[in-house]
Amino acid sequence: MSSLRKLIPLGNRILIKKSEPVLKTAGGIYLPDSGKNTQTEGEVVAVGPGARNHEGNIIPVSVAVGDKVLLPEYGGSILKLGEDEFHLYRDEEILGKFH
Repeated sequence: MSSLRKLIPLGNRILIKKSEPVLKTAGGIYLPDSGKNTQTEGEVVAVGPGARNHEGNIIPVSVAVGDKVLLPEYGGSILKLGEDEFHLYRDEEILGKFH
């Protein structure tokens, strides 16, 4: 985890640790692959400063460290840091955040 503390995404990129997929319902029923949600959730662990607009001003990313976000099924770049796997997305690829 110490290497994660040294990694700061550039531009409007966001580093996310994906949540484990739900394999069993609250009632104890195991879900088949066809019943699993293709959209995933994750937690923001690091954010870049934002992207520059045509005037050179920085527009900050729309999420903050600790936010729970909804991610698309595909996209992002996979990063392995030690035993952990993280995903790097651009701000506009994030589908939404949970409150």
